[in-house]
This record gives sequence, C-alpha cells and structure tokens, in this order.
Amino acid sequence: MDQVRYGIVGLGNMGSSHLKNFFAGKVPNGVVTAVCDLKQDRLDWAKAEVCKDADVAYFTDYKDLLACGKVDVVVIATPHYFHPIIGIDAFKAGLNVISEKPIGVYTKKVEEFIKAARESGKVFGLMFNQRTNPAYQKIREIVQSGELGELKRCVWIITDWYRTQAYYNSGGWRATWAGEGGGVLLNQCPHQLDLWQWIFGMPTRIRAFCHFGKYHDIEVEDDVTAYAEYANGATGVFVTTTGECPGTNRLEISGSKGKIVFENNVLKYTKLDVDEREWCFSTTEGFKKVSSTVEETKFEGSGEQHVGIFKNFTNHLLNGEPLLAPGYEGINGLSISNAMMLSTWKNDVVDLPNDGEEFWSYLQEKIKTSKVKEDVPAVVFDTEGTYGNK
Repeated sequence: MDQVRYGIVGLGNMGSSHLKNFFAGKVPNGVVTAVCDLKQDRLDWAKAEVCKDADVAYFTDYKDLLACGKVDVVVIATPHYFHPIIGIDAFKAGLNVISEKPIGVYTKKVEEFIKAARESGKVFGLMFNQRTNPAYQKIREIVQSGELGELKRCVWIITDWYRTQAYYNSGGWRATWAGEGGGVLLNQCPHQLDLWQWIFGMPTRIRAFCHFGKYHDIEVEDDVTAYAEYANGATGVFVTTTGECPGTNRLEISGSKGKIVFENNVLKYTKLDVDEREWCFSTTEGFKKVSSTVEETKFEGSGEQHVGIFKNFTNHLLNGEPLLAPGYEGINGLSISNAMMLSTWKNDVVDLPNDGEEFWSYLQEKIKTSKVKEDVPAVVFDTEGTYGNK
C-alpha cells in the first residue's frame, strides 16, 4: 500500500470540510475515493464543486459504500447517534475507521463499538484534533512527566462556545434528545473533556449541575458546572456554556511543584523552588510562601488540527507512526459527559466508571418526549439501545 483510500460518510459541515482538505492536497498519500450522504443534493455539490472529474464513487446508503471495495478507511461525519452504528458495520466489513467526535452518545453503545473494533483487528481513530495543538501537548508532557509534582487541582472554564438561537434552529436534529443526545457537553466540549482526561487523568467521582435550555429554546443542556474527584485526592472543576459572550477559555492545573495557567494562547508556568508538601512541614514560618520562578510561552497557531489527525492516521497505516488519537480512548471523555448528565438527573454524586445501563435508561425517557423536527428521519430506539431509520 502506497496510498490510503478514504470514504466519507456524511457531507455536513465537518464532512464537507474534510473532503475539501483532501482535494486541496493537504493529506499526503491520502485520497478520497467514495462519499455518502442521505441527501442527493449534497452528493451533487461534492461532484460539481470539489471532486469534479476525480474517480469518486457516490452513495446515498452507507452500507453500499462499505461494500464498494474502493476504500480502506471510513470517515464517519454524521449526527452522533450514528457514529457507533456505522462504525460497527465498517469494522465488520473489514475496514479501518475514523469517527468524528463524540465517539457516541452513551457508553453502552460505545462499548459495542470498541468490541467490534478489537475483534476486527483494524485501526480505530477518533477526530480529537485538539491533540495536535502544541500547547496542549506541552501541558500534557509537563503533567504526565511528574514535573508538576503531586497533582492537586484542575480547573477548566470553557465558556466561549457562544451560540445563538439561529444556530440551534439550523438543523432539525440539533439540541434534541432524539436527534443529538445532548447539548454543549456532547457537541462543543468533547474536545475539552478528552483533553481534561488525556492531561490530568480520569476522575473517580463527579457531581454536576446541568441546566437545560437555560439560555436557548432547546431541550438539552446549555450550561454546566461540574466538580470532580480523583484517586490521589486531587479535585477538578469544569464549567461550560453556549450562553455567555464573550466567554472564557482558561485551563489551570496545580501541583505540589507549581502551577500551569493556559489562556489566550499563553502558557504561564510557575515553578516552585521546593515541593510545597515538603515546604509545608519543614518551614518554621507560618505565612511564608515557597519561592518560585515564572516561565511564559506564547503559542502561535493551534497545530494542524483535522488535517493533522488524517496525516497521522495515514502515516500510521503506511509507516506505523504512533496513533495520536486512538478511538478506544473516546469512551473516557464520553464517560465523564455521561456522568455529569447522570449526576444532574439523579441529583447525586456519580462514581466512575459509571453504569452505562442506568444512563441509557434515563436517556430513553428523554427521547420519548423529544421534539425532533419533521424534516429529520425519525429514529427508532429499542431496549437494546440499537436504532435505525424508519
């Protein structure tokens, strides 16, 4: 193999962007050979505006794309519920998979997705493009190396996801329990939830307060404040909303040897001269703080983002380059998201790993009263958590 053939399922905002990037030559040794969308007008657009005379197959049924023999990798860029369904079928067809975020809506189904991936022996990737950001890579390196000492606290305020009502009105599946399965946690924040656990680790307990339709006329959450606890005693706070303007994006991580603050592309790293835990019990002075030095690094740009994930995936298949965003890790951020929602619904603390069956049971009740717009294909859910179009 000297070239990797990609088939894109879903030509909405993200799928269309991926298609353009491939045809702009931004993914060396990667080529799109098939596309699929339920709407014929999206296929017509792709052929006329992007693919033109290229040898590309066009499908309205993703199962036909899986069987066409023209692709090595399936790119899933559909509404969230479809990610594991299409992915499972792709693995059964012997194909590699890259799924858009989130990996799914609920962990019960994602566990089936992961099982199918492992049984297939194929490569599984997830579009966690923020992992290509050099700032987050550097922060992770500092934390994971132990340079920051014993971890104490992680606070992420990510409230610059401002969205208007027009945004939510733009798609019939958006911001509905049946069509999308959630709001800001599932749509905007999967990247931050992934980075949170990728850098700081998985929490053991969550207590969250999700507010539904607080700032918009929607069913799902658009404002969230959550508190987390970790096995070593560290704590975390995660705050997000689509209803604040201008909003904030600030990540702060504290350890026994210092503190990191990342905001506005500037990383401020305060290094303590002595580990605080040692200083606390050795000094005879009651108020004196540990002496420290401060380093500031300005980051230009945010890495290669989506193109970087495709380049990495292509190089992994061709040359064995380590995978930056393995699909198996997608369940971690989703578990945190599910735990936040479950904590709100139960008005209680939720332990992780959380009960996938319990979350699914609560979600089913929300789906029953969901108001998906008429122009969206109705989704049929059964007690096993599978679904399909009517």
